[in-house]
Amino acid sequence: MKPVRLIATAAAALTLATLAGTAPAQADMPTAIGLLQAGAQQGVKDGYPGVIGLLRDGDTVRYAQAGTGDTATGVPADPKAQFRIGSNTKAFTATVLLQLEAEGRLSLDDTVAKWLPGAVAANGYDGSKITLRELLNHTSGLPDYDNAVQFALSYSTDPNRAWPPQSLVDLALAQHAPSAAPGQQWSYANTNFVLAGMVIKAVTGNDPATEIQHRIIDRLGLTGTSFPTSDPTLHGNYLHGYEYQWLGLTRADVTVSNVQAFGPAGAMVSTLDDLAAFTRALLNGTLLPPAQEAELKTTVPTTNTGMRYGLGIAQEQTSCGKTVWTHNGAVLGYFSFWAATDDGRQQLVEANDEYHFDAGTKGIQDTGTAAFNAFCSL
Repeated sequence: MKPVRLIATAAAALTLATLAGTAPAQADMPTAIGLLQAGAQQGVKDGYPGVIGLLRDGDTVRYAQAGTGDTATGVPADPKAQFRIGSNTKAFTATVLLQLEAEGRLSLDDTVAKWLPGAVAANGYDGSKITLRELLNHTSGLPDYDNAVQFALSYSTDPNRAWPPQSLVDLALAQHAPSAAPGQQWSYANTNFVLAGMVIKAVTGNDPATEIQHRIIDRLGLTGTSFPTSDPTLHGNYLHGYEYQWLGLTRADVTVSNVQAFGPAGAMVSTLDDLAAFTRALLNGTLLPPAQEAELKTTVPTTNTGMRYGLGIAQEQTSCGKTVWTHNGAVLGYFSFWAATDDGRQQLVEANDEYHFDAGTKGIQDTGTAAFNAFCSL
């Protein structure tokens, strides 16, 4: 299997400025969900096996669905089904660190070396000069481990291999010397959130999955959300995930996959409803005190036009003038994204069951444009 960059260069195309085309004027929910549904159907025509979506406006929630959740059986893609959320995991990880800061157990201005002595100390990288905040907003200057040739080869030949977090960090550091000092440049790297998970373990004594479970999943009652640490399978009602292989000639079911390689950077499973509930609670202050909420939403410029990055979440402006918080997640077999207004009252969540960068479909543009036009119609 080919390793997945969870918000890769190609995902820069999924900025709201790009996808939000000429949106209709303010409309009602039936009009908005009609746009979302049409976009989902077009995505299936473009080549996705299935697309599911959710729109929320206050207490009103509607769903869209097209295609199948299992190409072997043809069962319809279910808006209530689970799917792998990839880099949308990062907001969960960032939330735990912000909560720990609120409890006085750490500061985001602490260095990595304070909590993980020796973890970042090779090839010119120095953990004593990198802060936890710089991990969460991707300004640490650290390379991304999933760009390492050794990772790609090993993931392809031994997909069930266990990846201790430090081994992933070591792979990242070995790639090249620093190209920028910490804090000087935004560069997306899953390595940052692997280290963030290691800090959670150092501070609490528990792995990130345990802390996310009791601090967020249990607290919010997210019954369709989980953080697998070793089980490569999905259970219950879920979308099968697919990827084109052999130069795009064969579509393979890759639902069963090793998520340990992504951990706190991208291993979680969720549903449309749960992602909406979590992001709403994150944005409206349910999960964080005011000081940490302000930190969450303090942004830095990125290399993506029109996008700024906070702590595990991004900020963009739609063509209709709405400023939204957003993120996406691309992981083997799945792609999902969400967007919400600052108070979380208006929300969009969409997912499909194919890793689109390898698939070569244009569904990413069609479904994305339709989704954000629908969001603008609320």
